[in-house]
Amino acid sequence: MNKTSKIVLAILGGIVLLGGIGAWYATKAINPTQLASLISSSVKAATGRELRIEGPVSLSVFPKIAVTAERLGLSNASWGKVPDMLTIKHIELDIKTIPLLKGRVEIDRIGLNGVKVYLQTNASGMSNWELSDDGPTTISPASDKTAAADSSNNSFVSIEKLSLADTEIEYLNSFGQASHYEVRNLSVSKDGNKTMLSFAGAYGDQNFEFSGKTGLVTELLKDWGSSTVNFPIDLNLVVNKKTLAIKGAVRKDPKADAALDIALTSKSFDWPSLGSAASKNIAPSTFSSGSSGAYSQSKPVRNTSPYLFSNDVLPFNSLPKMSGKLRIDVAELGLPGRKPIENIKADVLLKGNAIDIPKLAFMVGKGSADLQLNMSKLDSVTPLVLLKGATKDFTLESLLGRLDPSSKVSGGNMKLALNLQLSGNSLHQMAANSSGKIQVSIEQAKMGTNFLNDAGDFVITLLDSMNPLRKKSTETVLECAVAYLPINHGQINIANSVGMETDRLNVVLAGSINLKNEVVNLTIDPKEKSGLTTGLDLAGLVKVGGTLSNPKAMVNQAGVVNSAVSIGLGFLTGGASLLAENARSLSSKSRPCREALHPWSDIYAGAN
Repeated sequence: MNKTSKIVLAILGGIVLLGGIGAWYATKAINPTQLASLISSSVKAATGRELRIEGPVSLSVFPKIAVTAERLGLSNASWGKVPDMLTIKHIELDIKTIPLLKGRVEIDRIGLNGVKVYLQTNASGMSNWELSDDGPTTISPASDKTAAADSSNNSFVSIEKLSLADTEIEYLNSFGQASHYEVRNLSVSKDGNKTMLSFAGAYGDQNFEFSGKTGLVTELLKDWGSSTVNFPIDLNLVVNKKTLAIKGAVRKDPKADAALDIALTSKSFDWPSLGSAASKNIAPSTFSSGSSGAYSQSKPVRNTSPYLFSNDVLPFNSLPKMSGKLRIDVAELGLPGRKPIENIKADVLLKGNAIDIPKLAFMVGKGSADLQLNMSKLDSVTPLVLLKGATKDFTLESLLGRLDPSSKVSGGNMKLALNLQLSGNSLHQMAANSSGKIQVSIEQAKMGTNFLNDAGDFVITLLDSMNPLRKKSTETVLECAVAYLPINHGQINIANSVGMETDRLNVVLAGSINLKNEVVNLTIDPKEKSGLTTGLDLAGLVKVGGTLSNPKAMVNQAGVVNSAVSIGLGFLTGGASLLAENARSLSSKSRPCREALHPWSDIYAGAN
């Protein structure tokens, strides 16, 4: 080793020694209590919330800056049900030293363990993670100048790796219903020009996995809105060991909506159950122990709406404004508690505040559906929805078997066509403002009486009005049924356009349904097909009134008057007039299904 090399090594060794002594001195000179106070005040200035650090805080500066802390809590919004929005059992933070000297913050690693997150939306629509809603933060002129200076340079926090373990997230919606989610492991790390992602979590008794790679998340956050961003995505979502591939890219130009080009593909995928069935094994919500004590996941708030179609506001305005295309190709989609549907294909076109699906196709057994859906004005108080399409080769047996595997229905070739325009921000508003046409026909089906009894209050009332003696039979043989429903501004007028033929009865319905208030006014006209009765059919004296959610069998006063005349004539003629009426009815037997059916092309041009 020459003399020059020895000198260089000696100098480097001295620098390292001095650096080590300086680092040791720095760590000893900094008071952890002062460090915790500095961190808390910085968070307060940035968010308006209090950061509480109850555990020990430690700092090391060699070979890199490392900060660890335990038992942290970030305060909740003033109206929150629990004191803290976020609590952390343990946090580790490693910061690169050299970039910091150049004015850049590069975090080598953030490790979080034992995290509890409590999210909430109140009745006014405010969310507790909207930190600015807690009021403006007071900033002194000096700090304002410093902030301006900091924003003028190009310093940006870059994170190499983020790891999260043993995390629970609870969300309380504006109706007081709580949901509980688990993040068992989350790892996000930088690998060259890519971000590697790995996630494992659960909701109720369902396990979720998410893995793959994307573009650099830090670059996405830094350049979003200021320069052009191209963000590739190559991810796999796994639910119940079945995978959905998510591939494509997001492009964002300054002063323009993000453009999406994503494909969702799967040979077989199970749609996750996000309702009460998935939450049956969830521990009681922490929100139930809050100040009100009235909120619990196991006892969600009942919908007190008087309508069958809910008047709960749909979150149309929460949809992100984007342009581009979302392609869906799923060979088999399993639904919670249902049999799967097959061959789902759709191109979803995103157009800012509008979504257009020019073709949505799927199959149920041998039956196929071809639908078109367009939603516009999504950022307004009255979004507009256009829905039209048709089905063919469906059977009632196959369709109901997917909805309820225990269904006691066989046969029932069916066809559906619809062409609707709806507007509003809830299902009730949409129904009330709807216009268009719907037609459905069913042929040759056998249905058990028990199945019909499970069809809901409105259907049961309707069936009992048609035939009060139906419960004495264990099976109903349906020869055909047709329902043609013209809708004009929420009003359905039925002029003998609903007909049904069974092995015993011909039935025709007439009247109206007002979808604005859901009031029902239907007259039932059943005729016995055998022609063997010699008395009055009492079902002809009944109509269905009330509402869709609370239907009632009522007296058809017009039918009572007509029947009274017939009964009086019957007494005067010794029953001859009643026999004559039966004979006339038999000779002029109607065909309710044929008379109710309209040309399919009148409803939807693609139906045939």
